[in-house]
Amino acid sequence: MRKIIIGVMGPGEKATANELQNAYALGKLIAQQGWILLTGGRNVGVMDAASNGAKSSNGLTIGILPSGNQNGISEALDIAIFTDMGNARNNINVLSSDVVIACGMGAGTASEIALALKGNKKVILLTDDEESKVFFKKLLPENVYIVESVVDAIATAKAIL
Repeated sequence: MRKIIIGVMGPGEKATANELQNAYALGKLIAQQGWILLTGGRNVGVMDAASNGAKSSNGLTIGILPSGNQNGISEALDIAIFTDMGNARNNINVLSSDVVIACGMGAGTASEIALALKGNKKVILLTDDEESKVFFKKLLPENVYIVESVVDAIATAKAIL
């Protein structure tokens, strides 16, 4: 039976302290569910925090990397997939995930959410950005879930699955 893959997407270098804390907790709880964590694989921001959280609970981590080399990858990755596709790898990130959790908001995260919705994926938004919540909920209301906490995000993912 195929394992469940949860994608956690969010800002890299511009992630806030709250987003990093949430990402770490998401990774930890995803691993505790026995799910596989998928991120963008870099050693910055939400990607790195979520991967480190999953590893703290002995979870399996996958990173879909934008480059073709090992520079800048998270040390918490078990499986690194080098795409040499830059931001085009965002489509691989979301299509390979059973559920996408957006932890924070930035241009890359917004593109991943849009691609996920185009691919008919369920997206959980864990962000303080009110405009983003309204915008994405309008695009495809039945596929966008807005949550206020990490625990709510995991409970929502369970309900979706």
